Amino acid sequence: MRDIPEASKREASKVGGSGPAIQVIGLSKRVADASGELVILHDIDFTVQPAETLALVGASGSGKSTLLGLLAGLDGPSGGKVILDGTDIFALDEDGRAAFRKAKLGFVFQSFQLLAHLNAVENVMLPLELRGDGRAREKAEAMLGRVGLGSRLRHYPKYLSGGEQQRVALARAFVTEPPLLFADEPTGSLDAATGEAVTQLMFELNRERGSTLVLVTHDPAMAARCGRTLTITAGRLAA
Repeated sequence: MRDIPEASKREASKVGGSGPAIQVIGLSKRVADASGELVILHDIDFTVQPAETLALVGASGSGKSTLLGLLAGLDGPSGGKVILDGTDIFALDEDGRAAFRKAKLGFVFQSFQLLAHLNAVENVMLPLELRGDGRAREKAEAMLGRVGLGSRLRHYPKYLSGGEQQRVALARAFVTEPPLLFADEPTGSLDAATGEAVTQLMFELNRERGSTLVLVTHDPAMAARCGRTLTITAGRLAA
């Protein structure tokens, strides 16, 4: 992994303040297709306050996962701004956005995104090691204990159930105590009972740590646990 220039690290660290955790201003996404251009998102505007929990809901293909990817700076917009914790993330270069994500974001994916060649504790240690944290193993082991996997530290992903893998992913997302947490259909690969257990754990961890949580979900029960819900229909925020 290449080193991130110090200038980009300094740029990404200029965050904080008492303003909104997230500001989305005129955000749009367009891509070329056979007919010329496909508009995925149309001039999206909303604000999220610190420690707020927000659900993004909508039918498949409505643009909600694209929006979440833009919020995280994983994709670039066709227009508009995303301001996270006071920083316009698209004013940063690619290295600056990577440094910002490392410092400020946690992410939970539907497909877990664990590294198969690392065991549970090594997967959770990874974001801490990328920060140069000398207590990475200690913190990772404690976090896995918190999610009920203290006896599974050395198990590789293929030897863990889907629910256990998602708990490892939650531990990895929360271990750095990020001020911003994004989750994309975090229970979409799980059965109902396991998904409920993972959902409860995610909200418990979020309350404990006071992160601002934005999640994409098709599950009305999960959305109802959030303080606010935004519905996206055909790339637009519903009234």
